[in-house]
Amino acid sequence: MTVDLSPIDENLLAEIANMHGMPKGAFNVRKDGELVERHSSAYIDISTKTDNPGIDIRIADGTKGETVYIPVIVTKSGLKDVVYNTFYVGENCDITIIAGCGIHNDSHDASEHDGIHSFYLGKNSRVRYVEKHYGEGDGSGERILNPTTNVYMEEGSSCEMEMVQLRGVTSTVRDTNAELGADAKLVLTEKLLTHGNQTAISNMKVELKGEGSSVQVISRSVAQDDSVQVFNPLVIGECACRGHVQCDAIIMGNAKVKAIPGIEAASEDAMLVHEAAIGKIAGDQIVKLMTLGLTEEEAEAEILDDFLS
Repeated sequence: MTVDLSPIDENLLAEIANMHGMPKGAFNVRKDGELVERHSSAYIDISTKTDNPGIDIRIADGTKGETVYIPVIVTKSGLKDVVYNTFYVGENCDITIIAGCGIHNDSHDASEHDGIHSFYLGKNSRVRYVEKHYGEGDGSGERILNPTTNVYMEEGSSCEMEMVQLRGVTSTVRDTNAELGADAKLVLTEKLLTHGNQTAISNMKVELKGEGSSVQVISRSVAQDDSVQVFNPLVIGECACRGHVQCDAIIMGNAKVKAIPGIEAASEDAMLVHEAAIGKIAGDQIVKLMTLGLTEEEAEAEILDDFLS
């Protein structure tokens, strides 16, 4: 199926997936709960699920250098879209997955997308996953995004996950769960921006089950105006493993940020660390940039861009 995209659709795809037209290789583009266009490749097969809305993505052993795009856009007000996407990554792969959802809502009715993504990484495979969320529109209707991410990593696999929330998302509850086998490595980076009266809750649970497994959790967020954020990560070490949880947040206006980093060691050989830093932009940072000719507003924007980059 091929559907013509409007300028609004094209802008959303550019924001969340840096797509300008349909990409080469394997991809699946979804709009308002329906398929827009899909292509598989020689080593990556994308098929429709038979039990739930969504797709199965199967990557053959040894697949390297390929990128899979699976963006979702919502432009229909009042729609609640739920999708289940499952990735089966074979052994000895090295691939990139680009996901994300953009909502355009000019109405007073809420628009919502809930994406449940599950990843099964085979032995010694490497995956880079990028997911961006974005909302826009002049209406008063909410733009709601609730992602769930489940990661299961076999021996020697590695995964870098960058999950970003750009402007315009009214509310979000983000649930991330991971189980790591022996010598598996996970780097989980989450970047959030909230403004107005928006709310963002991020729950993470990472279980280090295999000897030599490791995780690094990095949360960088900016809360503006009257928005509220809650960051609630938990790392559980069940063996000789390493875990590091870091939360850095900037507060502006009357915003509130609550960070509750948790670590649980179920083995004397588990090495787990957590740290959090929350505060406003330092005045000397703004002054220093203003001496270079920037206005106060431009200096502030420069600091925020650098912080979330």
